[in-house]
Amino acid sequence: MEHISIRRVGVVVKPNQPEALKTTCHLVEWLDAHGIKLVGTPDLDRQRIESETGCPMEIVEPERLAAGVDLIVVLGGDGTMIGTSRMIGDYDVPVIGINYGTLGYLAEFRVEEMYTALESVFNGDYDLDMRVRLSVELVRGEEVLMHSRVLNDVVINKSALARIIELEAYMNGQLISSFRADGLIISTPTGSTAYNLSAGGPVIYPSMNALVITPICPFTLSDRPLVVPDNALIELRLRTMKEDVVLTLDGQVGLPIMPEHHVRIRKSLTTFKIVQPKDRNYFEVLREKLRWGK
Repeated sequence: MEHISIRRVGVVVKPNQPEALKTTCHLVEWLDAHGIKLVGTPDLDRQRIESETGCPMEIVEPERLAAGVDLIVVLGGDGTMIGTSRMIGDYDVPVIGINYGTLGYLAEFRVEEMYTALESVFNGDYDLDMRVRLSVELVRGEEVLMHSRVLNDVVINKSALARIIELEAYMNGQLISSFRADGLIISTPTGSTAYNLSAGGPVIYPSMNALVITPICPFTLSDRPLVVPDNALIELRLRTMKEDVVLTLDGQVGLPIMPEHHVRIRKSLTTFKIVQPKDRNYFEVLREKLRWGK
């Protein structure tokens, strides 16, 4: 991998994680010794970090972070990595995940590996895993009500007290089917090991150019998960009236959806670049995280 000239590093920290904040303090000092500036967002305790390190720290709004840095360090778990993917928008900055969570599919490096991993990045001794993201629009007529990007999945499902809902799914304008179910999942290969897997969908290898459409508890048992090309335009239309239905992005952002709305999903033009160790074995990750063969 080519050598990246790094002068500014952004940091995203898992909320309510004191140990991650303590690591940030050490990271400020370590990067300062290398002539590199660390940039954070307003949720960081800037005064505490500066008083403990003696190093001034720049703070910018989250939506501006990716525009002004050469690398982003995430101190958190997979949820923090997924949130960072949405936060960076169209920017193409690589991200390295330091795991403060549990599973660690995306945040692969342990805390004790952080400085060694950063040295490897500075020296160009690393790989980049280019993860597909989806561009999602909530539309009413010709009006775009919401636009976002997701790394894992787009889900339409009923609220806790709603009955079964009916959804029509289209690919490139052609009707796939009308699904009567608790909901529907549109998943990337990255998200295939998340809600999709729990709902009975397949695991998709990360570099596959594919999406999977998975019904949640379908009324018709012959409705099964469907793998489609990731360059397709997927449209979802709600056909159920008078039920509480929610559109959820990556399991982190939710908003109500009405029968007059429809959802457009297409492959994002930019990927999520994850820094990973050389010669990483994806199947070893699955064996460890999913406990295959144990």
